[in-house]
Amino acid sequence: MSLKKDFFKYQAQTTPHPLAIEISKAKGSYIYDTSGKAYLDFVAGVSANSLGHNHPKVTDAIKNQLDAYAHVMVYGEFIQQPQVALCKLLAQNSPENLNAVYITNSGTEATEGALKLAKRATNRAEIIAAKNSYHGNTMGSMSVSGVEKQNQAFRPLIPGTRFIEFNNESEIDKITNKTAAVIIETIQGGAGFIESKDDFLWKVKQRCLEVGALLILDEIQTGIGRTGTFWGFENYNVIPDIIITGKGLGGGMPIGAFISSFENMSLLKDNPKLGHISTFAGHPVISAAAVATVTEITQNNFIKEALRKEALIRKHLVHPSIVEIRGKGLMLAAILETAELNAKVILKCLENGLILFFLLFEEKAMRITPPLTISDEEIIKGCNIILKTIDEVTE
Repeated sequence: MSLKKDFFKYQAQTTPHPLAIEISKAKGSYIYDTSGKAYLDFVAGVSANSLGHNHPKVTDAIKNQLDAYAHVMVYGEFIQQPQVALCKLLAQNSPENLNAVYITNSGTEATEGALKLAKRATNRAEIIAAKNSYHGNTMGSMSVSGVEKQNQAFRPLIPGTRFIEFNNESEIDKITNKTAAVIIETIQGGAGFIESKDDFLWKVKQRCLEVGALLILDEIQTGIGRTGTFWGFENYNVIPDIIITGKGLGGGMPIGAFISSFENMSLLKDNPKLGHISTFAGHPVISAAAVATVTEITQNNFIKEALRKEALIRKHLVHPSIVEIRGKGLMLAAILETAELNAKVILKCLENGLILFFLLFEEKAMRITPPLTISDEEIIKGCNIILKTIDEVTE
């Protein structure tokens, strides 16, 4: 009990009621508590553990890099093989015009860098974002996240942001020649894994081209193979001017990046110098983990398999209390009849050995974002636990 007591006494909390499982180890698709109980992981660290837990390729890359060197200098000054390899790998898996990579410590820092770059490239100040969006939790990221319930306690935020409704074509004309950039999630995450429809993202890009604004696509959750293509935007016939990535990029290690053209990125190195700088960005140990993660995902069949596994989940997760399943690939959300039922099922599934989680703003949504490496047998097992648990709590 001492560890749990110290957890609540000394560690800052993020919610009133954390799940508070005491972790002893994790391997593959399973997490184990200190009593030895195994939990099948249908969340993957909130889409972060792309290759599951303790993947040997990632672990070996970390150990090998530690044996060579860890942090040696602030980002961008010394030539470090893991950093260069990661930048090259991401550029090679991106559209031709997106060929320069700035590695960051997290997704929200990538958002901050992308916003700075857009303002620098356009000499404009206004940012257009989507209602019900989420791009991170630092002040700039919150300023372009469109849920007032989340933001109100921290105002004033950074001014100059206007919001449009996702998938509402009639609001696209709010993007004008005053707009530096439109920042938008390829699939809205916190709002309930809502996909673009009727070529909405493509139409936003065309409007950006008309008025000289940049399109920033937030691929923090959708990228690195989770939606059946390397980048989620490949599903929607659109190419952004700036990509933001994070989460699944590091195979469970903390990392992010923003990607744009070399011409755009060059604006951050002069007038002023150090236009964007970070001490630990591109940390060589974490970059090595990311190289191993991206290499493993792209050299195997995990990306295409995400779509087949999506179909398997949809086939086996059918219940009258599940209204619909939203999302694409292994970024899915089961929408239950009520928020109360959803909460009961998620917490009861934990007792039954299955880890699920909530989404930020859609209280009826059950997050299903397992590792890309999850097996068919584990998928079916997890779906069966969900169905059994729904029956248990609705009896």
